[in-house]
Amino acid sequence: MGTLGLMSALNEELHLLMPALVGTRTVMHAGREFHCGKLDGRDVVLVLSRVGKVAAATTAAMLVERFDASALVFTGTAGGLGAGVRVGDVVIARELLQHDMDASPLFPRHEVPLTGRSRFPADAVLADSLAKAARDALSAERIGLAVSMGALGIRSPQVHEGLVVSGDRFVATSIESAGLRAELPDALVVEMEGAAVAQVCHDCDVPFAVLRTVSDRADDSAHIDFTRFANEVASPLAAAIVRTWLRRQEGA
Repeated sequence: MGTLGLMSALNEELHLLMPALVGTRTVMHAGREFHCGKLDGRDVVLVLSRVGKVAAATTAAMLVERFDASALVFTGTAGGLGAGVRVGDVVIARELLQHDMDASPLFPRHEVPLTGRSRFPADAVLADSLAKAARDALSAERIGLAVSMGALGIRSPQVHEGLVVSGDRFVATSIESAGLRAELPDALVVEMEGAAVAQVCHDCDVPFAVLRTVSDRADDSAHIDFTRFANEVASPLAAAIVRTWLRRQEGA
């Protein structure tokens, strides 16, 4: 297996994986710290992409070109859009789309110019294995996280698979989220990086996956303390899912 690139936009979304990294070597490049080492037997590079599509695309390209990553996984939080997608649920992307891409009338709305597509599929094998790891890890972690989840009003979180949409706008009003649901009725969540990583990986022919934990409903009802949610729920879940998945790969 080649080197795995693990990306998150914010420190709160990645920090629990750092202590588990063995033989850590940190490389500074383009203002980012790339932490190289082994995680559960796999060569990995952990890095904060920063927020937004350009930052994520830049980081993904550097992971591929400078660190020779053979696959990328992006973890983090997102706002729920789909019916039945609740705070605390986990979403594995099957397709990704930039909801704010609009080069019309030269190209259809949402289509990335000169690619002939608006939706970029995640790697099916990666998505399958991460979804299985998510369901297994969620069952095991639910007991350990029960107090934190209960305090935040989270009950019986589920795993969803489907469309993730990205844009350089933090969606936090009912009007915006309703507009996205009307325009893209199969969208499960909205975030700010995944579709950009998907485009880079498509261009570079590198498999990738996106794993998101739902932190709010992307509307005016958001009331959870994000930092607390990220530290006490999202980050532990993401770490458990990734490590469950890596251990299975190592034992395969």
